[in-house]
Amino acid sequence: MALGRLSLYLLFVLTVPALAAPKPDYEFHDSHFHLTNYIQQGTDIHRFLEMMGDKVGRVALFGIPLQQTWSYENSGDFAPTYYLQTDSPLYYYSFTDAWIATRYLALKPAERARFDPMITGFNPADMYGVDHIKRVLQTFPGVFTGVGEFSIHKEFVSSKVAGDTASLTDPALDRIFEFCAESGLVALLHNDIDMPFAKQDVEPVYLTQTKDVLRRHPGATIIWAHVGLGRVVHPVQASAGASGTERPRDHLEVVRAMLEDPTLSHVYFDISWEEVAKYVVASPEATREVARIINQYPDRVLFGTDEVAPTDQQKYLKVYYMYDPLWALLTPEAREKVKKGNHERIFDAARLKVRAWEAANLPRSP
Repeated sequence: MALGRLSLYLLFVLTVPALAAPKPDYEFHDSHFHLTNYIQQGTDIHRFLEMMGDKVGRVALFGIPLQQTWSYENSGDFAPTYYLQTDSPLYYYSFTDAWIATRYLALKPAERARFDPMITGFNPADMYGVDHIKRVLQTFPGVFTGVGEFSIHKEFVSSKVAGDTASLTDPALDRIFEFCAESGLVALLHNDIDMPFAKQDVEPVYLTQTKDVLRRHPGATIIWAHVGLGRVVHPVQASAGASGTERPRDHLEVVRAMLEDPTLSHVYFDISWEEVAKYVVASPEATREVARIINQYPDRVLFGTDEVAPTDQQKYLKVYYMYDPLWALLTPEAREKVKKGNHERIFDAARLKVRAWEAANLPRSP
């Protein structure tokens, strides 16, 4: 082994918690979890470890990058805790990253190995957003593995955020993905495929821009959260007999085409959130079709709960059990990869790459 590679290996072994070796009986890893909510309150991390118990091996850990304003002029004495409860704006809350880091560092080394913390408190419409990410790495070396979940187009949220509206064509977003490619940080992107309550027989309004920005950054590892779906951003569905349009036949056709596209081989899909699960298990036919695609491309899909500050294990595991009909139709190989293997492969590689970037680029302590 060359001296440089040996030094890097020793640095990683001595300064970073060992890559998790989950017990074989852990049922899944959670690739999408919010410890805090829209008013930056959440679950105590030690209590959350108890909720994970022997069910969940590892968790991609992050807060929520946006704070909901409590405007007395808007809602009076009612203190909103969710963005749908008030017309008042949201704003980026950068302290979330320090909060997540300190919670993580409060754990014992063996406990830390079960988490993959993510940076979320940056504004993707700000050309300085990438500088925030670098400062977080400098302030908390050895902690973070990725960026996200962060949002570009998100139903009812994007229009409420104070300041410039995020865009898939904004060079500020390109700068973030460029740095992810350079540093090895995994990027977890929320971007709706379409506008809310979209009409049929028209190409999803954000699909082309989404594929374009993903193609511009082949060196970055990017996970597209929720397969582009939302609460009222429904799966793509063309009306019967439609012809002469650019709209794909259905949502699974969109996903399959992206999975088959060699220019998008660095893009993964997570099936997190109960709103996604309800589409997947809406009918036996829908579940079979989703299972067919996952069985064909088992390396490209990850499971996450997308739970926000759960209060007990039953609430935390709800989405996982919603997918029972899907789990039953996956091959043993695909089921293992979606539940655990893909998370381990992607986030283990990110840990190594980000720690190496930190060692090469961050100032050394005196």
